[in-house]
Amino acid sequence: MRTLQQIKSDIDTRITNCLANPISLTEALEVIKSAIEDVIRHSGANGKKSLITSQQIINLLHEVVKSSLIAENVNPTLIQPPSGRSRGEKTLAGFLKFKKQDICVFPNNKTPRVERIDFNGLYNTGTTEPYGELFSEHVLSINVRSQLSSLSKNIDTMFERTFAEPLNLHRRVPKMVLGEVYLISVRELDSVQLALNNVIYKPFTNSTSNYLEKYIKGFSALNMRASQRDDDFKYERVALIIADFSQNPVKVYNTTQDLINDNILPANSIASMANLNYDGLTRTLLDIHDKRFGPGILT
Repeated sequence: MRTLQQIKSDIDTRITNCLANPISLTEALEVIKSAIEDVIRHSGANGKKSLITSQQIINLLHEVVKSSLIAENVNPTLIQPPSGRSRGEKTLAGFLKFKKQDICVFPNNKTPRVERIDFNGLYNTGTTEPYGELFSEHVLSINVRSQLSSLSKNIDTMFERTFAEPLNLHRRVPKMVLGEVYLISVRELDSVQLALNNVIYKPFTNSTSNYLEKYIKGFSALNMRASQRDDDFKYERVALIIADFSQNPVKVYNTTQDLINDNILPANSIASMANLNYDGLTRTLLDIHDKRFGPGILT
């Protein structure tokens, strides 16, 4: 049985090797399942909390995105933080505030330039930023988040934040291409059994189905920004990864019909997984970037 430190060390080793040995979403989800279940058996609820807060789980997903970008011929030297490294996220200036970005791809045809931010917002007078508006607008940025506990937890706050982040950047750099990856678990762990170091998943309920519909409809509303002149609150592409970690192997729901077939969504649901799959996320973002700025800038 692996301890928390052994699990974290194993994840760190896999992350470090990602440039030489790219990691797929399927593999990452299996690593996440194994890590969470092992730490529960060893250390219960406290171990699970420590693993989640350590950021190693989310860092695995960062590497999935980087591996996908490199597979699409993005130059690895332009990716920040580089493949295999979790630290070194870049912070970009938006309309209201600076915001750290999980993954950036820098353009190869622009040079960063220190610029003063001469408009209001939350900046102090005379504040400067290190990249400049032109360089920042050519950056491709993808942020990655997850919710591996109850789907009802902080859902309103999550959507407010998810709505505000592209708005903050697009209001300053309207042509910037933004992506979002969000992982959710459709089967919640039983908290009573968690305290006893047991890995038991709760049955799926109507309440969970209702919250899942909110996730799908909410992310659909923030997806597929078509024009750099409007819809500042949207991302150019969102991926909502809906996973059932109770199954072996982990099951990912890629279509609305898959969810209906497993009675996770009702047959009459208006929620749709169209354009929300992880597959194609990076290709779509790169195609949009090529269309706006020209090909070859990220290779």
